[in-house]
Amino acid sequence: MKMMLLNEFRPRLLPAMLGACALLSATALTLGAENWPQFRGPGATGYSPTPAPVTWNVDTGENLLWRTPVPGLGHASPVIWGDRIFVATAVKPGAKPELKVGLYGEISSYTEKEPHQWRLLCLSRATGQILWDRLAREGVPSAPRHTKATQCNSTPATDGERVVAFFGSEGLNAFDLAGNPLWHKEFGSLDAGYYAVPDTHWGFATSPVLHQGRVVVQCDVGKQQFLAVLDAKDGHELWRTPRTDVPTWSTPLVAGEGEHAQIIISGWKQTGGYDFATGKELWHLKGGGDIPVASPIQSGEFAILTSAHGANRPFRAIRFATASGDISPAEIGGTNQAIAWCQPRKGNYLETPLAVGDQVWGSIDGLATCFDRASGRINYSERLGKSGQSFSASPIAAKDRLYFTDEHGFVYVVPAAPQFSVVATNQLGGLSLATPAAADGVLYFRTTEALLAIGKKP
Repeated sequence: MKMMLLNEFRPRLLPAMLGACALLSATALTLGAENWPQFRGPGATGYSPTPAPVTWNVDTGENLLWRTPVPGLGHASPVIWGDRIFVATAVKPGAKPELKVGLYGEISSYTEKEPHQWRLLCLSRATGQILWDRLAREGVPSAPRHTKATQCNSTPATDGERVVAFFGSEGLNAFDLAGNPLWHKEFGSLDAGYYAVPDTHWGFATSPVLHQGRVVVQCDVGKQQFLAVLDAKDGHELWRTPRTDVPTWSTPLVAGEGEHAQIIISGWKQTGGYDFATGKELWHLKGGGDIPVASPIQSGEFAILTSAHGANRPFRAIRFATASGDISPAEIGGTNQAIAWCQPRKGNYLETPLAVGDQVWGSIDGLATCFDRASGRINYSERLGKSGQSFSASPIAAKDRLYFTDEHGFVYVVPAAPQFSVVATNQLGGLSLATPAAADGVLYFRTTEALLAIGKKP
């Protein structure tokens, strides 16, 4: 299959009327110092310290700052730096790709036969206007995808100097903030599917992480598994550590500081921590759900790790800074010097956990569970909405409110407290499988059709 990397990148400044449903002037929205630079924001916390709206109405315009149509289809989340938002997408000219949402047990894939365009868009954070639109790659997709996935599942990352966008088998691209291409790196076929049925093809979804001038990529796919770190300036590989695991779809976490920084990644056979500078494995852990999707997070001294599918679905707190060697417990719910606590049957499948203060939340198909961070004690386990709803987006928090988004665009607002309640239920007006972003009191939701900014109007 012949693919073509385009050498010409031409800016396309679209009219403001195309980009906004409720367009504000560039001076109307006060922008602060908050950025949301990667999947789930600063440090992958999923947390913004600024309160955001609890209620909104996209039909009447209540607390809707703008709504900008986004071409193509992608589950990549928006990322934010300064006054700009970056969104990755895969465009099939002439039609939207097919997407099947909801709860279903099919493991089938969808093969794209038409050429696609993998693009990175830059929008004004104040108005939603598309400032530039860059074509990174064009051709027939190298691999099929799950019927609920897209050809653009990985969230970009930015450090204020560059933006890196990972398109799986189509490569990793870096741009400066003006949209000029910096470099392109290919890793070959990154075709991931269910390990027990090798003919399945579900697509790639791991997002890159930018940290201290380096790009971290986890590539656990069918025929190869590895963790690699690249120089963000030119894309050359600094180190690569082979792994022995099943395909995974989680995003790596950089935890710790300075010479103690480590990369923590989720897996089934080889969950573990790796030295950020060298790639040397520091500790590893076997067992858990055999289709790892939820990403690790850090909460204080703990790395929170969870996975669900198959026989086991643990939710664990790991003392990552002092963990060493094989820390696997004798039983799935066991603890030891490295594993502070474990709830063996409360693990997440698709959604990454969320920690605020002394509490940690997990969610699976709308069943939200609140854990005490120190002990793992369950404060509550309650359902959001009705039984049978499907959730793919991970929850985020703005100050003392949590936001859970289901696939049909219902957003449930829950207090960041050990007592359960749903204080509001809002709608986005479209399907939503991408994790939202939050900064300076504004929530940014991506549906299959558009990007919405929800905030208090001045």
